[in-house]
Amino acid sequence: MGGIYWLASYPKSGNTWLRAFLHNLRTDGDAPVDINDLHTGSIASARGWIDTVLGFDTADLTNDEIDRLRPAVYSWSRNDAEASYHKIHDAYSLLQDGEPLVSREGTLGAVYVLRNPLDVVASLANHMNFSLDRAIRFMADDAASFAARPSRLHPQVHHRLLSWSAHVASWIDAPGLDRQIVRYEDMQARPGETFARVASFLELPTDAARVEKAVRFSAFAELSRQETAGGFEERPHHTASFFRRGQAGGWIDTLSADQVARVIADHGPMMRRVGYLDHTGNALEQPECMQLA
Repeated sequence: MGGIYWLASYPKSGNTWLRAFLHNLRTDGDAPVDINDLHTGSIASARGWIDTVLGFDTADLTNDEIDRLRPAVYSWSRNDAEASYHKIHDAYSLLQDGEPLVSREGTLGAVYVLRNPLDVVASLANHMNFSLDRAIRFMADDAASFAARPSRLHPQVHHRLLSWSAHVASWIDAPGLDRQIVRYEDMQARPGETFARVASFLELPTDAARVEKAVRFSAFAELSRQETAGGFEERPHHTASFFRRGQAGGWIDTLSADQVARVIADHGPMMRRVGYLDHTGNALEQPECMQLA
């Protein structure tokens, strides 16, 4: 059966790690898959994918005109023989006609990867060549987006992120969407359990030995080793490495007390909801244990 399972996240929240796990799980090979050959489908905003399905060049269309066409692109996946797995950083949004950007007909479900925004700050700053303070401001901006400048033809079409809190809410509260929510920190602390739950949701193999091997083959140390040895095509040219630290709780020795306070002021309600703050509003190095629906 065709259709799309979305691998959704705010940028720098563990999406590439998830994709590496899924490719290793599906191929079940004797060696880790090449990080430059992750066959989990194009990112939702890839202009090449959109143009190919539509059959014409979208370069002269406005962002709104392209958005109105995107659900039709994703609905086409119903014609595929099997489900596909596509990365997406867009916030979950509805168009003027009430149709979700990701298409009701084309979507089978979504895995949404959460990461503590305090850790996202440094990772996003590195990825975007921002200062930490600029990254904090960007994450609080309800108008934040990628590939927005009309004067430049991007390989990706414009995609709206919103603020970190609004992005999270858009996916975890999306009406009628079959979803599985996982936290980056649980992927680290309880990888076998967490990745097996993802595999089950995506209707992929869940036997313990196969999951354990896929977890091992997609470990941060392995992804970083491959990048060091052969580079990573998704690394921005201005950064030394895509796989920077991969550490939960790294914010403790990265952000100042004032920066931590600003992130909590911006995102406190959502951070508390998903377990990143304790009952007094203080940040936790490891999130509270809870089952996220």
